[in-house]
Amino acid sequence: MAQVTTSIITIGDELLIGQTIDTNSAWMAQQLNAMGIWVHRRVAIGDVKEDILEALEKEAAVSDIVLITGGLGPTADDITKPVLCEYFHTRLVQHEATLHRVMHLFESRGLPVLQRNVDQALVPESCTVIENTRGTAPGMWFEKDGKIYVSMPGVPHEMQGIMETYVLPQLAAHFSTPAVIHQTLLTAGMGESFIAERLVGFEAKLPSHIKLAYLPSYSLLKLRLTAFGDDKLATAAELSILFHELKELLADIVVADQDMPIAQVIGQLLLERGKTVGTAESCTGGQIASWITAIPGSSAYFKGSAITYANEMKVKLLGVKPATLEAEGAVSEAIVKEMHAGALELLETDYAIAVSGIMGPDGGTAEKPVGTVWIAVGDATNVVTVKHQLRYDRERNIQMTAVYAMNALRKLILQ
Repeated sequence: MAQVTTSIITIGDELLIGQTIDTNSAWMAQQLNAMGIWVHRRVAIGDVKEDILEALEKEAAVSDIVLITGGLGPTADDITKPVLCEYFHTRLVQHEATLHRVMHLFESRGLPVLQRNVDQALVPESCTVIENTRGTAPGMWFEKDGKIYVSMPGVPHEMQGIMETYVLPQLAAHFSTPAVIHQTLLTAGMGESFIAERLVGFEAKLPSHIKLAYLPSYSLLKLRLTAFGDDKLATAAELSILFHELKELLADIVVADQDMPIAQVIGQLLLERGKTVGTAESCTGGQIASWITAIPGSSAYFKGSAITYANEMKVKLLGVKPATLEAEGAVSEAIVKEMHAGALELLETDYAIAVSGIMGPDGGTAEKPVGTVWIAVGDATNVVTVKHQLRYDRERNIQMTAVYAMNALRKLILQ
């Protein structure tokens, strides 16, 4: 079965200068890959007519589908529709259903309807208009020389609505695609190169239609096995056997056998045991609590956090002893142990995580350089402390500290 390929074109000067992060391409790629459509290329271009025309020509030459986001707003720099008219040799016409929807949207909110809002209902005459139930700019479906083009708004939730309700079902009906099955292993505690060395024999025997990908991130490493095949059940069964072998080979460093955040792993463990957790955070500034509460249903096991950035707050909220601060300093094993004990009492939880460190870029000393971190995790009877010496920038140091702390708690719970 021939592989169906897609190119994704994102339009907007804000993408090129880094003012806006392109999350659209990643989301679209995930949805397309899940249905067996391979993303061949991702291209970001500015609001320049010649660049858009060139990108359309080049991507249509190498892909079956060209998905375009951006440039459909009501302002002068949004030029996608006129450029599409030039590319498809057509003209802009008013789409009555879209105009009615725009008028109703503004009138129902008591807002004046400007000409630029009315112009949102102008679409290239040769396209199939796709209703945008989440905004004013409709999507547009074109077909030319056997290729499919779809233009959508750059606003993520508007694009996602159009993809989910129309584009993905239409592509599934239009193309016959192979089965694509993924299984992901989440690991911690061993570097990518060392894991690769351990898996030399495993990788060597993988058939050509099954690939292993290494996806590192903040002291965690995802290993994703991907299988392609004509029969979904047979492909899934073959992949399952290999995935279990992979899991056995890395049993000592496995965090989860699913693609999930480490905060979700912690949450599942706590739910299974009917336990609760809280955090006492200094250098991470609430990052650990933020990750935990990002998981739906976390209120069942997470009670709260004490963000004690200043030493006086460690004393006032967590009962840290001023004498300990004076003797050991805020970044020390003694302090995180006192923070941990204070968090258990203050938050009335079964487990607590406490962290204190120097994230940089300054604040370090010869004895405690930037990147020094102390972590304490445990319950009222069993506390484990860990020291890390990180060597990255401030943001990465914070992220890695949060991962290290949650993984330390995970291991303690499983003891």
